[in-house]
Amino acid sequence: MNEIKETLRNIEQNYRLFQQQQFTFITALQRTRENAHDMIRPVASIRQVQSYMDHHCNNSTDQRILSMFLSICNDLSKLCQNLETLHPGNSVTNGILERCKLLLSHSNDLSAIRAKYPHDVVNHLSCNEAKNHYGGVVSLIPIVLDCMKEWVAHTEKLPRHMLYNVSGGSAGSTKMAPQEAPARAAISPKPPSIQPGAQTSVSNKDYEKVQGSKHVRKKGVIDTESYSGKLKSPWKPPGRHA
Repeated sequence: MNEIKETLRNIEQNYRLFQQQQFTFITALQRTRENAHDMIRPVASIRQVQSYMDHHCNNSTDQRILSMFLSICNDLSKLCQNLETLHPGNSVTNGILERCKLLLSHSNDLSAIRAKYPHDVVNHLSCNEAKNHYGGVVSLIPIVLDCMKEWVAHTEKLPRHMLYNVSGGSAGSTKMAPQEAPARAAISPKPPSIQPGAQTSVSNKDYEKVQGSKHVRKKGVIDTESYSGKLKSPWKPPGRHA
């Protein structure tokens, strides 16, 4: 959920930069519509804006601002997909996501939607522009952002075990890990344990063996020396006396 909030904040920040250039955006749409000889129908879909940029844009400034609009729409669409993987859904959150997916569909008709207070994007247009040409396209991003925030607010009220990570694993499985640890420990082989008493007896026996071997070696040295001492004494043949 923290990743979702961070992504949403980044998109909002990009949108604020875009919103400050709304006049540039409208001018770019006006110019590309003229190049496309498409001055009657309103700008009513993301696909229409994409077509204007790809085929009828002759100005780097127009290219930049139209690309910025399309990039924000694409980021919102990706975020919408992530929201679906994060939560299995209930009637409220699923309804919000379905509306977001519909609004962000490239072929969806945006001409009838209008962003309301506190958004003032429509108020920055003339009456003719707002009613007949650009009221829907400038309302798209703020309306979707409001839907995303609403989804987050509803989801945060739900139990944590109903949430899923964006990568696909459930948060509940993380909580179960400590309970599964004893089972894994029981399956994995353990080295044979040695009781403290047995270990002490083994070390005592080893000590006795070492001491015995030292005693044998010491005794052998003494016997050898006494034997060698006898060999050094003068030899007298038996039966003869001085």
